[in-house]
Amino acid sequence: MRSLRAEADPSEGPETTKAKVKAKAKYRNYTEGKLLDRVYNTYLLMHTHQTVDFVRKKSAEYGSCSLRKMSAMEALELLDQLVDESDPDVDFPNSYHAYQTAEGIRRAHPDKDWFHLVGLLHDLGKVLALFGEPQWAVVGDTFPVGCKVQKSVVFRDSTFHDNPDTRDPLYSTEYGMYQPRCGLENVLMSWGHDEYMYRVMKFNGFALPKEAFYMVRFHSFYPWHAHGDYLHLCTEEDLRMLPWVRELNKFDLYTKQEELPDVQQLRGYYQSLMDKYCPGQLCW
Repeated sequence: MRSLRAEADPSEGPETTKAKVKAKAKYRNYTEGKLLDRVYNTYLLMHTHQTVDFVRKKSAEYGSCSLRKMSAMEALELLDQLVDESDPDVDFPNSYHAYQTAEGIRRAHPDKDWFHLVGLLHDLGKVLALFGEPQWAVVGDTFPVGCKVQKSVVFRDSTFHDNPDTRDPLYSTEYGMYQPRCGLENVLMSWGHDEYMYRVMKFNGFALPKEAFYMVRFHSFYPWHAHGDYLHLCTEEDLRMLPWVRELNKFDLYTKQEELPDVQQLRGYYQSLMDKYCPGQLCW
């Protein structure tokens, strides 16, 4: 297991810490904001249609990674065309968010170049929205299907009323179709960019550590890594990986800002990481 330690910033005193806490409170606001209607409607569709049957169908459809061939950089450039409709914090193309996340990780973990790359590619699975999938089947927080929806799932109380699985006598129970501590790798998550990108990484044999695959696969599982729900399905291995998912989340969430990075200046460094860890044409 790799150690997780960020570089300390000696300039951060108590006042800086207070300011950061206050600043963090503005993120993931699902009660007000100019983008709220767009965000709510995305989750309403997601929570209506993401069922066990739907997830199994999409998993079979995309599991063979036979849609097209392109490099990781070509996939990243496609995200110039995508604005995430589930995100209450940003209204600019997802490609910029990728660089913001990666650069935040690079500053905090200068010795972990593989982690820098994870920051850059963690959302590449969102290309599915450019391949014809509706955004509700690609973006947003993920949650396990096939068991009771936990309280911390975004808009839980107002968006699941037309989801047929909530009326299923098995799927509506705490464990649903799962066994206690069965492990997240054995849980069927709502279909989206996390699972799709994880499949792409596995299929193409990305030369990255286990932690990288895990972070990508579960970075949108906020009910678990941010709120502590669904622990009854976790193994000790899941709990060992949890700090890594939370570390990625710090940069995934808190580096979002309107000041956009100079992509042309950064492109060369990240292309070198792609050449090292996931070179050439990849199957998607």
